[in-house]
Amino acid sequence: MRHSLLLRLLSGVAIAASIVLAGPLAGPQAAYAEDKPAAAAAEDTPFDPLSVNTFSGAFLAARTADFDKDYETAVALYKIALQFDATNTDVKQRLMVTQLMNGDFEEGVKLADALRNDPAVERITAVVRGMEAIRKREYKSAEKILVYNGPNDLDRMMNDLLLAWAKFGDGKSKDAIKLISSMDGPEWLAIFKNYHAGALAAAAGDKATARARLNDAVLDRNGASAAPDTFIRAVMALARLEAHEGNKQKALDAISVGDSFITSYAPLKALRQSIEAGEKQEQQVRTAAQGAAAVLFSIGGALNREGAEDIVSLYMQAARALDPDSDDMLVLLGGLAENQKKPERAIEYYRAVPEKSPMRRISELQLGLNLADTGKVPEAKKHLQELIEADPSDLRSYLALGSVLSDAKDYKDMAALYDRAVEAIGPVPTRNHWSVFFQRAIAYERLKEWEKAEPNFRKALELNPEQPQVLNYLGYSWVDMNINLDEGLDMIRRAVSIKPDDGYIVDSLGWAYYRLNRFTDAVAELERAAELKAGDPTINDHLGDAYWRVGRKLEATFQWNRALGLKPEEAEIPKIKLKIENGLPELKKTEPASAEAKDEKPVQNPSPEGTAVDRKS
Repeated sequence: MRHSLLLRLLSGVAIAASIVLAGPLAGPQAAYAEDKPAAAAAEDTPFDPLSVNTFSGAFLAARTADFDKDYETAVALYKIALQFDATNTDVKQRLMVTQLMNGDFEEGVKLADALRNDPAVERITAVVRGMEAIRKREYKSAEKILVYNGPNDLDRMMNDLLLAWAKFGDGKSKDAIKLISSMDGPEWLAIFKNYHAGALAAAAGDKATARARLNDAVLDRNGASAAPDTFIRAVMALARLEAHEGNKQKALDAISVGDSFITSYAPLKALRQSIEAGEKQEQQVRTAAQGAAAVLFSIGGALNREGAEDIVSLYMQAARALDPDSDDMLVLLGGLAENQKKPERAIEYYRAVPEKSPMRRISELQLGLNLADTGKVPEAKKHLQELIEADPSDLRSYLALGSVLSDAKDYKDMAALYDRAVEAIGPVPTRNHWSVFFQRAIAYERLKEWEKAEPNFRKALELNPEQPQVLNYLGYSWVDMNINLDEGLDMIRRAVSIKPDDGYIVDSLGWAYYRLNRFTDAVAELERAAELKAGDPTINDHLGDAYWRVGRKLEATFQWNRALGLKPEEAEIPKIKLKIENGLPELKKTEPASAEAKDEKPVQNPSPEGTAVDRKS
């Protein structure tokens, strides 16, 4: 039950554990335009919630909509369920949480107030009611609501920081800073304490304290890894403070510290340009409401990883109610919507980012990718091409448009695009440019121009020698062409050792063994790949082929049927059906080029369909 998990997370212990145990994060989630597959734009059959006329029907339909992240429909259905059973506490709890995740903060607050004595949702209701009191500037009420005497470090930190901002709103900024300074807890607490003390001091006009605390936050490398969004906010707050005080070089130095942690981060680049141009700088957090929103943004950003989308959505939506124009919050919400396969919702968030915001460039890049995800490929291409023309030096624009072209299988334009990107890089590429050469290599490989592809794969590896995707792609390509077999197989093994839980890379190793006629080894790796990516049709198809070659024909047929049921690419369906009907043909053996093959000899195309579906990328 998804909400049950959410309620357990909000009890506190699991939240703290997730921060402590999850390890460093990669950086602000929307910082990069990723190379991702475009989802097919499919419209579901319209559903009318008003057509439901029983409690069980409404409740079950609401749960389904809830699971599908269709919060608007879920809210409507939970309300219908309550018409049949107005006292059902479970439905009220679920309705409240879903309203909050849907951005219906005021409606959620009403239920939070009604459920304030319900121990199952006490932590949610206390935070929501406290946030609402701060939003209404009822600071003394907020202080009463937000008192927390429980044992959990994260819950205590959240409440103390919210209390501090309530005190600030009540005109007691010294007491607020004193409260934050007195907070005690684990090491990861420091980045949150220092940022919020610095931001609060800056808002109160206490520049010396603000400078000291923000400096401490910016120099906290462990904290930056645990809470990158908060770290970036600290960097930008310090840079704005110094710039406002006329200390341009110190402001630029602060940005340089941020650059050393997250290279070429577009908002830092935009802020640097603004400071260099002498533009007036204003702090992002200036009011108690914005400060309270920043508390939930800090925690939500630190928790933002796969599996925690619900709780992060809840925090971000509550925060947005207090600070609706927060640019980084809108971008984070857009990223959450993307992860939930809701590109239309993501587009709304990205379009809401203010035009002059440092986050605007990122929002525009992600907006282009999501336009493609909704099936508006020509519009996406035009949008992203305009971004390239506006700033030809921003390589993310090329990567974003390249992703759209790749999904559209327009490899000719993709190759031409990355030729332009390499020109923009200039004669001395750096490690950070490996992905441009990698994508250029893929484009030429798909165009069957291997003489152009291979040098780009090698260049990508020269820039980033242990990049698993490049190792995997180049190694598999060699094995697939029956050349450089020892080096190719070694590359794939290295890729697997670097990312042992990546089902696609493990599949490549298994399929490489298969193409080398090392079927027993192939079965072992492909079984593991199928465990890691159980729902992937190609991996299951590969496993079926391997089973057939080792004589496990019944299991092979089962895997092929399974692959067929997982909706493979249209071109693969008749090939899989043919295998189900006739099995695989006898092998035509050729002499191996090496790859440690002694007992079993490699073949060029052991499967009846010829070259297998590519799983290299």
